[in-house]
Amino acid sequence: MLWRELTIHTTEEAVEMISNFLHEAGAGGVSIEESAATKRKRDTSFGQWFDEIVPFNDIPEGCAVIKGYFDETVMLDEIQALIAPRVEELKDFGIDTGDVRYEMKTVNEEEWATAWKQYFKPIRVSERLTIKPTWESYSPESPEERIIELDPGMAFGTGTHPTTTLCLRTLEKVIEGGEELIDVGTGSGILSIGAAYLGASRILALDLDPVAVSSATENVRLNGLEDRITIKESDLLSVLTDGSSGDELGVELPVQVVVANILAEVILLFIDDVYKALKPGGIYIASGIFKNKEEIVGKALVEAGFEIADINRDDDWVAFVARKN
Repeated sequence: MLWRELTIHTTEEAVEMISNFLHEAGAGGVSIEESAATKRKRDTSFGQWFDEIVPFNDIPEGCAVIKGYFDETVMLDEIQALIAPRVEELKDFGIDTGDVRYEMKTVNEEEWATAWKQYFKPIRVSERLTIKPTWESYSPESPEERIIELDPGMAFGTGTHPTTTLCLRTLEKVIEGGEELIDVGTGSGILSIGAAYLGASRILALDLDPVAVSSATENVRLNGLEDRITIKESDLLSVLTDGSSGDELGVELPVQVVVANILAEVILLFIDDVYKALKPGGIYIASGIFKNKEEIVGKALVEAGFEIADINRDDDWVAFVARKN
């Protein structure tokens, strides 16, 4: 089968938004490659083997290459005409898109749907959590290590982006056992699965994208956690106010922990809703924040009534740990 490939050269800061534009335009899959410049320090604190897994590329530091794949009947010039104005508008929100360039070509399905799997190997992301693709073999190195079985599917990443690893490591610090948790923008379901393995008792995983809901549902099944993780299609936390019962949601409100690995611009939209969804003393883990948005997000959290308990960083990304007063 042939696919139309639209390549967009941009910055790491703009990756999440532009990827979303491609999905909304009907892309059957999206791939993201960020800089692996030799001057970038690679985290090997948990024994990661980067040189063996992902070769260095020649993408300039801070830049990224996003590729969207469309049915062979789709006219890519029309897709570009649809996306380009939205990319340009990102500058109005303070998002640096860099020197944006577009490329188009036709590829065989094998070139994008399966070839990338050779680069996705089991990787230890925290003291207790390892992400393992379903097609790879792996034996835990200690009795405490928990294995997250993951099949990203066509539309989601491998779970090793700094924003995801930040969340997983932060969850490892926050979860003590028995907490009920809401995961907003669950994507592949990786944070919900990680939270369950760390000891959370019940989890509600939410995403607006039905493809994400399907992907998360499958990954939860692969990990045998259907009895602890409930997945719902929802625009942020809107499902909490639509009359659904606690049995339908799988958690009793308010909860002890909310985690959201989204964009800073989206996090700013529903901080008050998160505050209402948390018990007094509850924790909000907000990630997906590029460093230039740290100050504005921190200020908004405090103004909503949160206390900033911790700030974790990885490369250019920030994760807040905010406590409800």
